Amino acid sequence: MINYYYKSLRSEEVKELEDYKRGAWVYVEAPSEREVAELVEKFKLDQSTIEDALDENEMPRLEKDGSTSYIFVRFAMTNEDGELMTMPLLFVFGEELLMTVSLVRLPPLSNFMSGKVEFATTQRAKLVLQILNQISDHYDTYISVTSKQIKRIRAHLRQHDIGNQDFIDFVGIEDELNEFLSALIPTNATLRRLLLGRYMPLFEEDQDIVEDLLLNNEQSIEACNSNMKSITNIRDAYTSISSNNLNRTIKILTIATVMIAIPNLFFSMYGMNIDLPFQHHIWAFTALLSFSVILLVVVGSYARRKRIF
Repeated sequence: MINYYYKSLRSEEVKELEDYKRGAWVYVEAPSEREVAELVEKFKLDQSTIEDALDENEMPRLEKDGSTSYIFVRFAMTNEDGELMTMPLLFVFGEELLMTVSLVRLPPLSNFMSGKVEFATTQRAKLVLQILNQISDHYDTYISVTSKQIKRIRAHLRQHDIGNQDFIDFVGIEDELNEFLSALIPTNATLRRLLLGRYMPLFEEDQDIVEDLLLNNEQSIEACNSNMKSITNIRDAYTSISSNNLNRTIKILTIATVMIAIPNLFFSMYGMNIDLPFQHHIWAFTALLSFSVILLVVVGSYARRKRIF
């Protein structure tokens, strides 16, 4: 799908054009082979680079071919199953061209089309930075949701109500955070190179926006790392708690076994069909029971003093 959007500084609404004109934003979403060939021919682009944007695993980077710059980034989104993931986005920035190429619908597009973001397609460099800013805000939103999910699971740990599903959720959360990190870290490297001005002309105001994006991305990276550490700490805490509970259970079972074994030793001997001392005396049972209790008290006192139990 290829759309041409146009909005000048004086325009109040975004216009969708039939064909390209100077100052328009060329929006390309999941293009077919025919559409890719059409774009390459029409705008004199490098076909292999355009096709790279259709690779789900393409990482953020910068390329320059003559007067045309190719800026790859990744944006966060949710798939049909509600799982967080990132997808590649290519900016093609030429002397009179701004094009975006993506495999799926660009999440910030609705904000631009609805008027929530004030922009002009004729200000190409600023529009690129505005799209990047919207992408950064989406990362912040998703990371915030992830942080709340981790806090919810941590609350279960305090209540000793953490279950296997929580740890399964942790696996998914770690995958999402790692994917965010693998996108944000190279994106920052790309932004630093943009500041040099060789790939896209930047005014002083634009440079301030890039620096703000760098700072925001650094904070997002720190938030991802902090969440990863929280997950590790929760796992370690749960392991320690489980180990401690297991030790206590084993001690209780050991004490119970000893308490049962000592009396059972004497009663088993007197249950044998052989002659035993005092077996015909009426006080034999009472004496045997008293001796067992005294022996249990002695053993228990010794074990407590030695901190065996």
